[in-house]
Amino acid sequence: MSDRQAPRRRVPGPAKPPRPRGAVRRQAGPGARPVRRPGGSRPPVTRPLRLGSPRPRLRLVSLALTLVLLAFVVRLLQVQAVDASAYAARAEQNRYVVHTLAAERGEITDRNGVALAVSEDAYDITADPTMFGAKQLKIADGPERAAALLAPILGQDQAALVRKLRPQNPDARYTRLAARQTPQVWKQIKDLKSALTRKAGTDHTTVNVLAGVFADPSSQRVYPNGDLAAGILGWVNADGKGGGGVEQQLDKQLSGKEGEVRYAQAGGREVPTAGSTETPAVPGADVELTIDRDIQWAAQHAITEQVEKSKADRGYVIVQDTRTGQILAMANSPGFDPNDLVKADGDAMGNAALQDAYEPGSTAKVMSMAAVLERNVATPLTHVVVPNRLHRGDRLFQDDIDHRTWYLTLNGVLAKSSNIGTILAAGELGRTQPAANQVLYSYLRKFGIGGYTGLGFPGETPGILAPPQKWSTSQQYTIPFGQGFSLNAMQAASVYSTIANGGVRVVPTLVRGTKGADGRFTPAPKPRQTRVVSARTAKSLAQMLESVVDDEQGTGVKARIPGYRVAGKTGTANRVDPATGRYRGYTSSFAGFAPADNPRITVYCAIQNATSGSYFGGQICGPIYKQVMEFALKTLQVPPTGARPANLPVEYKP
Repeated sequence: MSDRQAPRRRVPGPAKPPRPRGAVRRQAGPGARPVRRPGGSRPPVTRPLRLGSPRPRLRLVSLALTLVLLAFVVRLLQVQAVDASAYAARAEQNRYVVHTLAAERGEITDRNGVALAVSEDAYDITADPTMFGAKQLKIADGPERAAALLAPILGQDQAALVRKLRPQNPDARYTRLAARQTPQVWKQIKDLKSALTRKAGTDHTTVNVLAGVFADPSSQRVYPNGDLAAGILGWVNADGKGGGGVEQQLDKQLSGKEGEVRYAQAGGREVPTAGSTETPAVPGADVELTIDRDIQWAAQHAITEQVEKSKADRGYVIVQDTRTGQILAMANSPGFDPNDLVKADGDAMGNAALQDAYEPGSTAKVMSMAAVLERNVATPLTHVVVPNRLHRGDRLFQDDIDHRTWYLTLNGVLAKSSNIGTILAAGELGRTQPAANQVLYSYLRKFGIGGYTGLGFPGETPGILAPPQKWSTSQQYTIPFGQGFSLNAMQAASVYSTIANGGVRVVPTLVRGTKGADGRFTPAPKPRQTRVVSARTAKSLAQMLESVVDDEQGTGVKARIPGYRVAGKTGTANRVDPATGRYRGYTSSFAGFAPADNPRITVYCAIQNATSGSYFGGQICGPIYKQVMEFALKTLQVPPTGARPANLPVEYKP
């Protein structure tokens, strides 16, 4: 049997011996040639390597994988089931954007519906700060580049814009860059954004740094008549809130209620298919004032001219309907233009007619006379001996001019505006001076002195009127002729309207009513009425006030109006300088109503610290009274009564 056919011999033992050199190794397979061994002896047989059992390792790996999978399952259950709503809300917060919808501010009109304050379309320029980061724009100075482009358009400081575009809170998604910008400003920004987008499409080195700038529809306040009635209207501040006047007083009604819109966004753009929710804004109510624009213009024009001519600090004119208490005009000079607050003088931005407190002077004598007549102490024809000087308390009193002893009627004391005669008449109100003081004080309070007018106007002063127990020795005698207490111009006008209204004081009003979004007009509540003096006393006072204007000895002859019976009173008071608290200069004034026998209109004028020309009230305020009263009578079509004046005597022969 050949080697190729012999069966393989099995070698017993734990290992095969080494194959001897020269031995031939058989090759597997048919026809394989034998391999010659290098030697004749066989090599020693090596023991085979035994591997450990793999089962423990497999169990360990399986356990680890099971734990990992279990952790994933638990986390998945937490995200999708347990905390699903919280994560969904967080995702919604990042995905959805909420913008405020500004409510349209209501209009302010005069009594005839003429617009005095309106709102026009505007835009709040806003931005999403997260869209200016380095990751979003692929540049590090995105806020700086955007601010450089926006600053000249918005008229703002570039550094301030950078701070808004790179806020301290990195998660901030909204910032307002500028409020209430005109449509032209937003168009400039839109055009610039579009240009950058087009350039970025062709030039990959260009970055649209304005992609995160947007606009929210808003409105801006406009005053079509410029500075007309600015002291009444006030203004709207940068936050869209009333900053003074009626704008501040009725801000809640005018502002309306803001709405909001919520929508999904991606890359700064709305996703139309994601849906949105909107709560519409409720527009503010329109406010109709009692003033008449034309009468307001006439009053403002007249007082402005006289203040400039007299080189005075300021002046005011009030026109009031004597029957209803409605204010037809309230003019201040100097004023301001609420359309351009940057150029406005801070001292002129209020309503001085309600905010200035000053000593009224002789226009207040009518209240002393009202107390004297109402208490039946005297009549218009009562004789009063008026010496050249009068010693009372610690002072020696005199009239504005030196004169011989005057023999005047009580009517003459008022017509010639005698301080001494007024002191003598008021002294008869009580058996003692303290008793007389108490009576006079009670009438001053009834006329509204020392209290607010009832207008509720921002910054209004109630004036100063101390109780009679605190009156100094001199005040006991100066208060009857208008020195030693203070009031505002509206209070002074209201005194004369009370007399013109038959002795009934009607609380002044400035608002006729409001018109809501539904177009329904709601009239303002009727003002409170209080009787101060009897109709008989009021009629006597009206006749006495006519003598001030009609009689040649009266101090108000410059206030005469041809064809009309005019009642009025002049005033020239020492003025307390607000800066020093000491007397310096004068307060010049004139107050009155017409027609005297059937009153319809009250006009009050005051000028503070006239330094050029005359400072007497009859000389510089009398002509203003005439000019404004004539205009108001014609505007309201008030005809003359045609009745003859009473012509009460001024003097008597002793």
